[in-house]
Amino acid sequence: MSESADLERGDAAARTHAPAADTPSSEPPSYETASARVEEIIRRLDSGEASLDETLALVAEGKQLIELCAQQLAAVGGALEELRLDELVARLESEAGA
Repeated sequence: MSESADLERGDAAARTHAPAADTPSSEPPSYETASARVEEIIRRLDSGEASLDETLALVAEGKQLIELCAQQLAAVGGALEELRLDELVARLESEAGA
């Protein structure tokens, strides 16, 4: 395959795997979907077959997905902390009432 065909194939691969989050009207991908896509990106980058343009696009997409995953994990962590506080308050109230 020629170098230009490789570049075209790489650009097509980048477009094929573009995240749904790029479209303003769609919801962001789930944590599982985003982390699976990050794994795909890492495999593609590790293969050494991506063109420079595709590499830049993949790195940008991966960074965006990792930030999304971090936000989702932080939200879950906050919810768990709130749940623990609610449980502690309920336990203290029941002990105080006993």
